[in-house]
Amino acid sequence: MLCQQCQKSTATVHIDEVHTFLGPGETGNQVEQHHLCETCAQAMELPGGGVQQKPMDEVWKLLQMSALKGKKQAPKNVRRCPSCGTTEDSLRRKGRLGCSECYEVFSDYLEGLLERMHGASTHSGRVPGQCPETARRQRRIEEAQSELDRAVKDEDFERAAELRDEVQRLTQELAADEGSASPS
Repeated sequence: MLCQQCQKSTATVHIDEVHTFLGPGETGNQVEQHHLCETCAQAMELPGGGVQQKPMDEVWKLLQMSALKGKKQAPKNVRRCPSCGTTEDSLRRKGRLGCSECYEVFSDYLEGLLERMHGASTHSGRVPGQCPETARRQRRIEEAQSELDRAVKDEDFERAAELRDEVQRLTQELAADEGSASPS
């Protein structure tokens, strides 16, 4: 491979310049690769001198300087809760929200997180103080209502009529169950 600078000598110095690092495996990472010959690399006055061998402690210092430089050039468009000041980075690191408004501000991040953790972003378990049959009927009413709206939008009026009747039947059954379950 030829040197990218002079296009004459063989490239023996390979540099990965990290512009944006969001995390391992993230798609938004921006890395620029440079392939140079020794002469061009020395002419660039890279941090720590030319390409000669460096002791490990010096390499470590260079890595720390590079990391600090990267932190100073962090993107300015950081999402932040207007109420408590929690940032998305803080949420990712600590795993805690600062206030109730954070749920709205970071809703897309939280929904993706819940889907990865639990396989869904809606609760499907039991609700304290509620009969499982009642909860099942309420969920079915919501599903049927959603299907009904879709059928009307698609102008499938026969299906919409069936769903309307099902919603009415389930609503009546739910009202009858609640009426018989409440104390007289």
